[in-house]
Amino acid sequence: MNAINTTDLNADECLAEMPGEECGVVAVIGHPEAAKLAYLGLYALQHRGQESAGIVSSDGENLICHKNDGLVADVFTPEAMATLKGSLAIGHVRYSTTGATRVTNAQPIWARYGGGQVAVAHNGNLTNSEALRYEQEQGGAIFQTTTDTEIIVHGLARRTGKDFHEALWETLKKLKGAFSLVILRPDEVIAVKDPRGFRPLCLGMLEGGGYVVSSESCALEIMDAAYMREFQPGEAMIFGKDGSVRSIRPFPPETESFCIFEYIYFSRPDSFARHARSVSMLRARLGAQLAKEHPVDADVVIAVPDSSVPAAIGYARESGIPYDIGLVRSHYIGRTFIEPEQSIRDFGARIKYNPVRAILQDKRVVVVDDSIVRGTTSRKIVNILRNAGAKEIHFRITAPPWKYPCYFGIDTPEESQLLGANKTIEEMREYVGSDSLGFISIKGLVQVMPKTINYCLACFNGVYPEGQEPQCEFSKNRYESHK
Repeated sequence: MNAINTTDLNADECLAEMPGEECGVVAVIGHPEAAKLAYLGLYALQHRGQESAGIVSSDGENLICHKNDGLVADVFTPEAMATLKGSLAIGHVRYSTTGATRVTNAQPIWARYGGGQVAVAHNGNLTNSEALRYEQEQGGAIFQTTTDTEIIVHGLARRTGKDFHEALWETLKKLKGAFSLVILRPDEVIAVKDPRGFRPLCLGMLEGGGYVVSSESCALEIMDAAYMREFQPGEAMIFGKDGSVRSIRPFPPETESFCIFEYIYFSRPDSFARHARSVSMLRARLGAQLAKEHPVDADVVIAVPDSSVPAAIGYARESGIPYDIGLVRSHYIGRTFIEPEQSIRDFGARIKYNPVRAILQDKRVVVVDDSIVRGTTSRKIVNILRNAGAKEIHFRITAPPWKYPCYFGIDTPEESQLLGANKTIEEMREYVGSDSLGFISIKGLVQVMPKTINYCLACFNGVYPEGQEPQCEFSKNRYESHK
């Protein structure tokens, strides 16, 4: 086994302990204030990316772009929004990854080339990006960013003699990995989901007859759009400025590999899962299943807020143990802050989570969380709870042990840094310092989830979808090609 580095992470690393979703996308079609609706949609998708944000709109002839590093509310000032005219718009929020924080990587990527103007926003990660990038560079392409999304733009530029849609399908058929895309031209929006359907993408309808495409349905709510359905794997929809809509299947069919972690952690609880199921209700069922698999005598069930709250409530209902708020999370933490002297123990976790002593004092506590990655934050939470007077601490996790890295759009450490890849359950319990530790089983996880979906479970069982593994060590090292 590879050894886990037990040195405490600094405060920034503690905040980034949970796996990070790469980004979220939105498109608005057929509304006179499309950019303003896109802004609202991105605001609802802010949990999917906090590094940068961007919107590109069309006034019917030209694309207008505004993007920058920062949160949605900071990037889009009233002055910036006033420039974004037209009835078509796409938007993007991006998650920060190591070494790739630069404004040039903010999306959507906008370009003017021989075929006209185009803007692309991408959720996911391409596993053959390095090979495609090298091929395009050998052909004379000059890259302005380190994101794999730019490969799509260069692919289009190399096919300027063809019909745009034909050139787009040819370009996308060369891609491996995960891509949920929204693409804007002056007179149309195209939304595409990869043939494996790794990442989510849903469709909504505006009251006046326009359409909305979004990574999650929570963005539809804020735009007052009605949820219609999730895009099917390999589906593309073409929305014309004239109100026309076409759904086509440009890719050969493949087995669906939807990321199960979207429902465990990433998606907002108020979003819909497939077929209008509630994500919150799915997580409550995960908690109930966890209570069946790992019961314990205790006095109170608490959550590691915020995404674990529905699961903790489900655990409490199934077990009969009362649920209460034992940890309060601060929502006002930036990506960086001043690190104090080491004498202030567990600073990174303390600034994020505060214990409610009246709930915890002399209690046997069940703590429900989504996952354990490196284990460092879990360890700090145990220290916080013990210092607050908890008599016993029983950690329960609604994901199986995380043993393998993800290459399809989740920012995860290398295998050598994953606690579940290097320690037994008992060794993990000793490391985090809890009195007991229980993970939901893969069988129990799948049993709870909607049966109409085929899931990617590679981060838990190491079985990557056939033909989708990274095609070179450079990609496996997860260089800056991540968005």
